Amino acid sequence: MNPINLSQKVWQDPIYFIGFGFGSGLMPIAPGTWGSLAAVPLYLLLAGHSLGIYLLCTLAAFALGVWVCDKISQDLGEHDYSGIVWDEVVGYLLTMTMVPVGLVWMILGFLLFRLFDVWKPQPIRFIDERIKGGLGIMLDDLLAAVPAWLILQLLVWGFAK
Repeated sequence: MNPINLSQKVWQDPIYFIGFGFGSGLMPIAPGTWGSLAAVPLYLLLAGHSLGIYLLCTLAAFALGVWVCDKISQDLGEHDYSGIVWDEVVGYLLTMTMVPVGLVWMILGFLLFRLFDVWKPQPIRFIDERIKGGLGIMLDDLLAAVPAWLILQLLVWGFAK
């Protein structure tokens, strides 16, 4: 699919609109970073709710992502096409679970998640290389969120003392 048709598809097809992170995946440079930024308003929307609601919505976003990312990657004939950034959206939401709402925390969460998502230390790299389809696309970002979340929780705990 050529870039012009892909851009039109993102703005016309809800599956592509979600998979491309509300259009952020169309950015020509660093679409994953833009996808993570696109998650910030969604985080702010969910952060005011109970932990249960936050986790339920994040789990639903993950499940939706498995299906959406699989569908788009099959359509495009390319596993984990760089414009598919819903995994970054969900990864950021997971990173920010139980983190206080505040600009400093959101920036730290963003930077830590991007660090682990780009770096992909083991076992994240193993999952990224071995598990294909929508689950593989989503799973490596879920795993990148774990160390980012742990570091944030340690910082939150340290500053609470």
